[in-house]
Amino acid sequence: MIDKLLPLDLTPEAEISRRIQALKKQMAQVGIDGVFLTHRPDYYYFSGSAQDAWLYVTMAHEPLLFVKRYLPRAVAESPLAQIVPVHSVTEIPQIIKDTHGDFPKTMGISFDLVPVRDFRFYQSLFFGCTWQDASPLIMSCRAIKSEYELGVMQEVAKISSRVFDFIAETFEPGIRETDLAGRIEAFARTQGHSGRLQTRHYRSVGFTFHIMGGESGGQSGALDSPVCGTGMYTAFPFGAGTRVIGKNDPVLIDLGTMAFGYHMDESRMFVAGKMTGQADAASQAAIDILLHVKDAMKPGVAMKTIFQSAVTMADRLGYGEQFLGLSGFKSKFLGHGIGLELVEDPIISKGRSTALEPGMVFAVEPKFIFKDRFAAGIESVILITETGSRFLSIVSNKVFAI
Repeated sequence: MIDKLLPLDLTPEAEISRRIQALKKQMAQVGIDGVFLTHRPDYYYFSGSAQDAWLYVTMAHEPLLFVKRYLPRAVAESPLAQIVPVHSVTEIPQIIKDTHGDFPKTMGISFDLVPVRDFRFYQSLFFGCTWQDASPLIMSCRAIKSEYELGVMQEVAKISSRVFDFIAETFEPGIRETDLAGRIEAFARTQGHSGRLQTRHYRSVGFTFHIMGGESGGQSGALDSPVCGTGMYTAFPFGAGTRVIGKNDPVLIDLGTMAFGYHMDESRMFVAGKMTGQADAASQAAIDILLHVKDAMKPGVAMKTIFQSAVTMADRLGYGEQFLGLSGFKSKFLGHGIGLELVEDPIISKGRSTALEPGMVFAVEPKFIFKDRFAAGIESVILITETGSRFLSIVSNKVFAI
């Protein structure tokens, strides 16, 4: 029965094996003997199952996937050879000792995610281990997307494209931002959207439909982004609000799509009627910057160089003051890695000297905010290839005038 219920996105055994070997290579380079994975996207990446579980990877042995619930699905989903049922995490240390003889001298865990209370508990369970941060190793493995992952992300891009087509067919003035968001979400779910987004940082929140019409787009706020929107409540002051979209309003629609575990993150400008001259010009400037940046994104180029090239072009086009946020609150990034989480390392940022590598995937988002008036911008997903870059996004890089 489980086999009949499973989705069609099972991760191939060869893919899981490649990922495990990549992690072990990273572990060897930094001297970590074992890694204990507790974050769902991380252990899903290395095991193929997102059941309630913990994954233990050591240099000298095959991985152990400890499953609290639900074992039959984990066995059907994961190609790992050693999948062990447990009723509690407290059972895991003794099983490791019985299976491998002892704990590793150095244990890695994701310091960027595990709460202090949980970490101290794990320390007590694995007494005698020296703990190190494994998050850079994990994110380094995940930063380079395989052909399998790119194929999955291309399917997500198709879902996102169908949603944008739906918006273009149904967009009209006289509707509240939140009502439009609900309409879009209902359609997106029929196309395979998971209905949520996965984020890594404990202070961040993933929300799917970010809609900002007219002066709503001209509001800065708590979101670490060039634009923010008003939101509906002081408790969640981001994204779509209650403003009614009017005729000729410039509307920035930013859609996060998650399907098959992977994300796309894309923004386009919409207008019912005709944009004002400045809004139209700024929207086209954002497209020009995106295309310029895409051409500059090649293996070996430093991420800070890409960031600065976008800033320089915005200045040259006369929009330096509005680019990437209000004065004094400008975002220090132009694009972010994307995959199993909406925002992943690496980040194309002002001070990042890391070089681009083939297989990296970024959501690149040149955006402008005109205070209390409107936002203008675009966001598309770009893959670094062996010789340059190409769009994974298949939504046209244009303004949608309805």
